[in-house]
Amino acid sequence: MKPFSFHNPTLIDFGEGTVNNLARHIKPLATKVLLVYGGGSIKKTGLYDQVLQQLTEIGIETIELAGVEPNPRVTTVRKGIALCRERGVDFILAVGGGSVLDAAKAVAAGVPYQGDVWDFLIHKAKIKSALPLGTILTLSATGSEMNGNSVITNWELKLKKAFGSIHTYPKFSILDPTLTYTLPRDQTCNGIVDMMSHVFEQYFSLTTDTPLQERLCESILQTVIENGEIALAHPTNYEARANLMLCGTYALNGGMISVGVQCDWATHGIEHEVSAIYDIPHGVGLAILFPNWMRYVYRQRADRFVQYATRVWHVDPSGKSADEIVLEGIAATREYFNRIGMPATLKDVNIDETHIDQMAKEAVVFGKIGSFKSLDEQDVRAILRMSL
Repeated sequence: MKPFSFHNPTLIDFGEGTVNNLARHIKPLATKVLLVYGGGSIKKTGLYDQVLQQLTEIGIETIELAGVEPNPRVTTVRKGIALCRERGVDFILAVGGGSVLDAAKAVAAGVPYQGDVWDFLIHKAKIKSALPLGTILTLSATGSEMNGNSVITNWELKLKKAFGSIHTYPKFSILDPTLTYTLPRDQTCNGIVDMMSHVFEQYFSLTTDTPLQERLCESILQTVIENGEIALAHPTNYEARANLMLCGTYALNGGMISVGVQCDWATHGIEHEVSAIYDIPHGVGLAILFPNWMRYVYRQRADRFVQYATRVWHVDPSGKSADEIVLEGIAATREYFNRIGMPATLKDVNIDETHIDQMAKEAVVFGKIGSFKSLDEQDVRAILRMSL
């Protein structure tokens, strides 16, 4: 295990009805709020009215940034920054899923910065401060409710990049599982894959002597696998929705399962290049890519993949070689993704080899990616071709 320090400043308010606690959480922190949300589903469900009523009752002025895209655009972020500066906003409230939260974090970081917010995404500048923000989560997926990460798309340049900062951790996040009851099936599926993929990036590691972290990863994966299918079959099953929501938070909160571990993140880097060009949902890209990344790299440390196959998928190792056990575990991963209706190949989402060279080159623009197996441009190209 590697040395580490871990601090997470986000307050989590979890459970049915917790959205009614918004006023208590936000009153000491804000006088003028930028309310950030997506395509308007929160208005259909009544959540928008609940939020606005509470803010009005405690005398908070609200300015709105609506229409955040599924792969949030830097143009939308810039619009939010301008609104905050023009109107003297002192707090940002994000109501939605990971994309809305990511956009809100980028706005928060961009307001006090004198340059363009895209500088943070291309490593031209570091975040030194940010407006405070809070979140109300409506989709179990990214863990953005308890971390400082943000992923933003520059559609004009066909680039999708990420940043992470202690300054953009939410002050509080309200997690009410009932807010996920009305999600379309495909969004629930995307969230399931996203959660599992976050765990994969931290679980498949060359770091040794991390039994607790490994068991935590395996338990999150098993909980997602079991409760994902229940939630898809019974969308208003509170227990399943609650378990998924907590898994999403624990899967990526800045350290719960990654302390002392050298993590990978290559597959996320590759997927960002795919969705930067083709604008596919993040979970879709990960469902296609991850089993192929697994097949490409597993010999770097086959024992970890054997452990994954036997502990998570209960593959019977009797009379089988390590390769056979590993491949059976990878096949079980693909089969589960197929069973919940996720695409298996890039061709399934109308992506061909046209931009493979471009995606491979951009994935390693800052250098090789991944730590389980360090990938160069040729490696990324190979994984993309395996995924066709």
